[in-house]
Amino acid sequence: MREMILKLSGWGRFPQTECVVTRPRNIEELRAALARGPGIARGLGRSYGDSALAPASTIAMTGFRHMLAFDAQTGVLTAEGGVALGDVIESFLPRGFFPPVTPGTKHVTIGGMIAADVHGKNHHKAGSFGAFVDWIDVMGPDGALTRCSRTENADLFAQTIGGMGLTGIIVRAAFRLMRVESGWIRQTSVAAPNLAAAMETFEASADATYSVAWIDCLARGADLGRSILLLGEHARLDELDHPKRAAPFATPRRRMMAAPFDAPSWALNPWSVRAFNALYWRRGVAGAGERLVDWDSYFYPLDAIADWNRIYGRRGFAQFQCVLPLESSKAGLGELLEAISASGQGSFLAVLKRMGAGANAGAGAISFPMEGYTLALDFPASPRALALMERLDAITLAHGGRFYLAKDARMSRSTFERSDSRIAAFREAREAQGFAASFKSLQSGRLSL
Repeated sequence: MREMILKLSGWGRFPQTECVVTRPRNIEELRAALARGPGIARGLGRSYGDSALAPASTIAMTGFRHMLAFDAQTGVLTAEGGVALGDVIESFLPRGFFPPVTPGTKHVTIGGMIAADVHGKNHHKAGSFGAFVDWIDVMGPDGALTRCSRTENADLFAQTIGGMGLTGIIVRAAFRLMRVESGWIRQTSVAAPNLAAAMETFEASADATYSVAWIDCLARGADLGRSILLLGEHARLDELDHPKRAAPFATPRRRMMAAPFDAPSWALNPWSVRAFNALYWRRGVAGAGERLVDWDSYFYPLDAIADWNRIYGRRGFAQFQCVLPLESSKAGLGELLEAISASGQGSFLAVLKRMGAGANAGAGAISFPMEGYTLALDFPASPRALALMERLDAITLAHGGRFYLAKDARMSRSTFERSDSRIAAFREAREAQGFAASFKSLQSGRLSL
């Protein structure tokens, strides 16, 4: 097992830091890597900030990429933590199975999905990914493997789901896939002229399996929050025409594009973003209605652009993602969008989703989701944008919201602690069980987790 010194970052390319990286290929090498000293596991590097960066020891888990067992009766897949979600889909969609919860990219590992307790476009109905995990094998500070579930080592199970890798290394897990009849999505596009209309559409579409909205975050006045909502259902066989019905999982492969270079800093400005948003809105209005789209285009539109993070330039970008309680969502979202629009620092990628309630809302001890609305936006990592994001933090706190650690690159400890009353208990548990001395990331240090 070799050690390498590499300059790493999250997907936002901010911050960047040199890390000592090991790539273990088996349990013995993983134990040796862990014994080197405090560090953090890393999957495919798609968390946006510094949650998978540890200068002294970053353990790349891509060597643990084996799918170990599958039960076609229950849909339970047992896989190592470094297995990519895209490989799961490629292997099991042709057999009629699909992930029950997926984030906006398929280039993530199962371990990363558990560590972030990812959510998707169906959170309002299905909850987060952790709700579909049956058990996890976690390597602790002493190199021993502990199996945890809802009935066995239940505290460790809850701490590991959404625990950002800070309770041990996720070596393998068993989780449930769901049955689908095709690889097609019946998509309904709805143009909402403002935030109130968008939220009304979300509420009226509570029975839709999937729902997500793109928001024009630079629109103002009566147009504030104008959105294009995309509702989705897995298409049944009887909804497909004859050619598709004959091969229901044979969806077209998308033509890949690439961002060939880092965009210059001047290219991303209020005028270019405003023009893009206006064009996207007009196209969304013109394309409103129902059509069939392939699974890849519906769930992972940005995966069609390799290295799309380069459009923000060499300085990279930071994402702001919060969730607001249902009762304060309308007022809070209005304030957030007003602040963004007034600043002129819009985002190409502004996304709104309705989050659900119940036991599945956030499966882990410090999981991000709660019932309400989540807003996510990308900004260039410039001093002006970072200052704006601090203003957005304050608005979120004033409305009882909290923040997604998988997207965070710059939140302060004070903001973090004020956003979530569960943090103190998680921190104490880490100390008491010896995790704090062995599992550390730049993010955990910045937030004193």
